[in-house]
Amino acid sequence: MAVLKVIKAGDPVLRQPTQPVTRITKRVSRLIQDMFETMYAEDGVGLAAPQVGVSKKIAVIDVGEGPITLINPKVINGFGEDIDVEGCLSIPGKQAYVKRLAQVKVEALNEKGRSVLIEAEGMLARALQHEIDHLNGILFTDLIDEKEIFEGDG
Repeated sequence: MAVLKVIKAGDPVLRQPTQPVTRITKRVSRLIQDMFETMYAEDGVGLAAPQVGVSKKIAVIDVGEGPITLINPKVINGFGEDIDVEGCLSIPGKQAYVKRLAQVKVEALNEKGRSVLIEAEGMLARALQHEIDHLNGILFTDLIDEKEIFEGDG
C-alpha cells in the first residue's frame, strides 16, 4: 500500500464529475487500499478518488465505526436537516458549518462488487454526502457563503 498525494482545491480534477467503475480490477482494488492508507495518514474520515487525482466513482470512509468502501455510490433517499462543521483534506486549514440531510440511504457497490445499502445518520451521513459530492465535482465550500469559512483543522 502507498500514501498518495492529496490534490488541493484549485486543481480541475476536483471539479469534474467522475466516471463510473465498470469492473473491479486489481488496479481498482489497489487504489482502494491506497486511498484508505492515505486517508488514515492524513487523519481524515473520508477520501474520494478525485482527491488523489483519479476521476472514478470511488470513495472510502471511516468515521470510527470501521472502513467503508463506496463504488458508484448514490443517495437514494434522505430527510431532515443537520448543520455541523466540515473540513476537507483538499482544503486544509479551512472549515465551515454546512447544512446536510440528517439521515440518508446510500446505494453502492463494496470492494468485492456486491451491492450494499447504507442507512446512516450523524457523522456517517455527513461523510457519505461529503464524499459523494466530491464524486460530482462539488466541494463543501460550494454549499456555503465564502464569508462562513473559518480557520480550523480541515
